[in-house]
Amino acid sequence: MTSLLDLLAVPPALLALGEPTHGESAFLQIRNETFMSLAVQGYRSIALESDRAAGLIANEFVQGSTAVTLDRALTEGFSHGFGGAPANRDLLLRMREWNAGRPASERLTFHGFDAPLEIEGAPSPRHYLIRTCEFLGLDRSAEIDDLIGDEARWSDTAAIWEPGRSIGRSADAQRLRVIADELLIELYLNAPRLAGGWPAAFVQAMSAVAVLRYHAAAAAPLERAERFARLAGVRDALMAENLLQIRSAEAHRGPTLVFAHNTHLQRQSSTMTIAGKDVSWAGAGAIVASLLNDRYAVIVGSLGASPALGIGAPAPSTYEGRLQRGTMLPRYVRAAEIAAAERRTHDHRYFPLDQATIDHADAVLHIPTGVDAAMLADRILALPGVEQIVTNEENGSPEGAGGDRFFYVGPDRRQPFATIVDHDVPGFDDASQLDRPGVFRLNLDLGRAEFERLFGFPPKAFEEHRQEFDFTRLDTVVPHPGYALYGFGSIVMPGPHLLPEIDRLLAIAHGRAVDRHERAARRAADRPD
Repeated sequence: MTSLLDLLAVPPALLALGEPTHGESAFLQIRNETFMSLAVQGYRSIALESDRAAGLIANEFVQGSTAVTLDRALTEGFSHGFGGAPANRDLLLRMREWNAGRPASERLTFHGFDAPLEIEGAPSPRHYLIRTCEFLGLDRSAEIDDLIGDEARWSDTAAIWEPGRSIGRSADAQRLRVIADELLIELYLNAPRLAGGWPAAFVQAMSAVAVLRYHAAAAAPLERAERFARLAGVRDALMAENLLQIRSAEAHRGPTLVFAHNTHLQRQSSTMTIAGKDVSWAGAGAIVASLLNDRYAVIVGSLGASPALGIGAPAPSTYEGRLQRGTMLPRYVRAAEIAAAERRTHDHRYFPLDQATIDHADAVLHIPTGVDAAMLADRILALPGVEQIVTNEENGSPEGAGGDRFFYVGPDRRQPFATIVDHDVPGFDDASQLDRPGVFRLNLDLGRAEFERLFGFPPKAFEEHRQEFDFTRLDTVVPHPGYALYGFGSIVMPGPHLLPEIDRLLAIAHGRAVDRHERAARRAADRPD
């Protein structure tokens, strides 16, 4: 792909990379590659659309802490369920590996920049207030617990749409806002003696302020459409505040990459029709862009098809359809080079490009298609003479092994040249952790020569090098954890940017299968009747 920074007129301090929908792994996988390449060019931090306070835990893992396991970093270090995305797991591991042995000035930092809430609701501020008190050595838990009362009255999702049920403007909530403000003052007063953990404590205190602000907004007596716009705007304002604070903390170390949904990053206002009424609000990107000017750049995400989300190919007349022309590989395109086109239908799985989004963006990242097992299978079946067997109970596959795909050339099916699997075989082939939701692995018969060219040692020496490989990592060609001795390699969840390399390796594996088939046919022809 074109180098991202080459598309920008001015090197930004805050570079925003958007996705048009959540759930398509290709955007996260390309984000990872982009961030690690930017790290080589001086970027030292990344901020994701995830709870900022939770992100402190993920960052502890990234910094090499032995107190935070990878599992904890994923379950507690992300909000909105984003820790379950395999590409987010890869991101943390790659950042931790980069940081090992590097000085503080070169280490990568992980941030969340969302508030600890969703449009539909917010928790109580108790956890964040107590954590701040613990850092300061203050005991105000009895007072805070008395004001919080029943946690259910804070988490009541109905209160978001019914202001009379919201606790946000009650006397208890007002008193808690005063306490949060008092704790912020105490943090500053005690900064000289508590500098070490101060930034994390500040995030906890600001998270308390954020949820109290949101609950106050939820209590405003507005009708449904204005109410939604106000709450969405408050959330984006909290995001913008976090981004500006993150930028301030990271300014001396290098630029920051931000990754989130396009609607949170775009420069123009967000709009939506609620109950038949059009409403708009300034998103985090619009707020930050107005304050940072050319120090903020935004690349919006565009998607052709997504097998994982059930999104089909776009019409040729749409923005996405025109971006598909000429290549099926992901690419960055200057926004100024994109001509006017039709807007794709919006079905809430995908927020399509429109002229306003393009006019206010610096560039577009277009991904023609996501990659899943069925899409790869179709690619393999397009090769000459290929047949597929999908395992099931009827053809004798072991219990739990159904759904594996085996690809052969010719009737001799003793050795497939490629397989696609999506589950572990406990005790034999579980190194790739294929039982994670949505994870699959492509396996290819590379042969000795290509195997050695890729990995630097022959198949027979694999066991001596096994510990050098992370078999769970996405987008990486590695020896097959079970069949490397026979010259097999594998790739877990390859993204669309790897399709050229997959095609190259498939050609090698397919060619080997064709040779085997032709040799077998010649031997059969030479046998006497």
